[in-house]
Amino acid sequence: MNDIPHWLKHLTVWLLLGLAVFLGVQAFQARQAATNFVIDGGTVELRRGADGHYHWPGRVNGRAVDFLVDTGATGTAIPAALARELGLPKVGRVQSSTAGGVVQGQVVVGALELQGGVRAERLRMAALPALEGPLLGMDVLGRLALQQREGVLRIDLRGAR
Repeated sequence: MNDIPHWLKHLTVWLLLGLAVFLGVQAFQARQAATNFVIDGGTVELRRGADGHYHWPGRVNGRAVDFLVDTGATGTAIPAALARELGLPKVGRVQSSTAGGVVQGQVVVGALELQGGVRAERLRMAALPALEGPLLGMDVLGRLALQQREGVLRIDLRGAR
């Protein structure tokens, strides 16, 4: 141990401390995400995230995604890059009004699955170029019984249409 330079010992200690902090933050974030989504029988509970929004984990054509629940959106939308990566078939064009203004995109068709068992096959979705992440719109949410209270969105899956 005396042959190892003093600076290397210090560097090793700092790297180990950095690794411990990194792993601690990762564990904290995983625990936070797990408590924001709970399935209890036929009910899904979504707790408002740190960003002030509700997030619902799911899949588009088998790819895991985190949907932002957007009750103000008429339809479900995904980033255009994701639609390209998944090779979703284009069936038309769409003009969408967003918070950033009006954008042009494609209408694509894909399979949507949300944790808790909500599924939509051959769902038409807007693929928008500047969208950061998938938005779950009222085309899917409108089929579910929703109740929001005190930062918790409860979805009763037993009454799904």
